Amino acid sequence: MKQYMLAVHMVDGASARPEQETPQAYQDVDDFNAELQAAGAWVFAGGLHPPSTATVVRSQGGQVVVTDGPFAETKEQLGGFWVIQAADLDAALEWAAKGSAACREPVEVRPFQGPDEE
Repeated sequence: MKQYMLAVHMVDGASARPEQETPQAYQDVDDFNAELQAAGAWVFAGGLHPPSTATVVRSQGGQVVVTDGPFAETKEQLGGFWVIQAADLDAALEWAAKGSAACREPVEVRPFQGPDEE
């Protein structure tokens, strides 16, 4: 089976869901995680701290440059992710729809590169 990343996108300091829905969203994500695991689609997942906690490391001309803050200068940032295995993109999109409904945020689906690809 192919692996896919289901990336949860969030606007820094904001959420697509009303704040009063947050506890239920956490429960819904836990339930979604259990469903992924029961179906054998689960590889791993994680939520991320806010972009303000990021550190960027760059190798430039033999020097290492370390800076605080996110790499991208944008309001929308990666908030968390699932790595799943699915038979095909359509199956991954079905999982993403469930994940988006659970966390109440947009979810981007991207396949991992494999050794059999050009």
